[in-house]
Amino acid sequence: MDWKLELVVVPVADVDRAKAFYLEQTGFRLDVDHRAGEDFRVVQLTPPGSACSIALMRRPDAAGSLSGLHLVVRDIDTARSELVDRGVKPSEIFHFEEGGVQTPGPDPERRDYASFLSFSDPDNNEWLVQEVGRAGATA
Repeated sequence: MDWKLELVVVPVADVDRAKAFYLEQTGFRLDVDHRAGEDFRVVQLTPPGSACSIALMRRPDAAGSLSGLHLVVRDIDTARSELVDRGVKPSEIFHFEEGGVQTPGPDPERRDYASFLSFSDPDNNEWLVQEVGRAGATA
């Protein structure tokens, strides 16, 4: 039995503001923007290359409560540059040393799953970007 994660709900205070952020600043693709009345709206977006999407849900009481979502990229340096160019304020790249100590810079050996950066959306939902597959990357 396959169990596929296909949608994660992201609670936001302002759906239009969040939609603009994810479209314009992270480069996510808009899949659905559907309204059914004054109080019901579904906005679904997908990160480039991902099989899993996000749905923006207006929940001011829970906005900013999401943390730890991981986006996986082949080249974290390029990913960071793209975010900066789009107006996102990502953290510097970091890795973890022995004992779980967060250390500036990418993993010295550029091992899979070992180099990270983080950023937040306008509601302070927190994302991690993780480098995987760099060793097999072609220039």
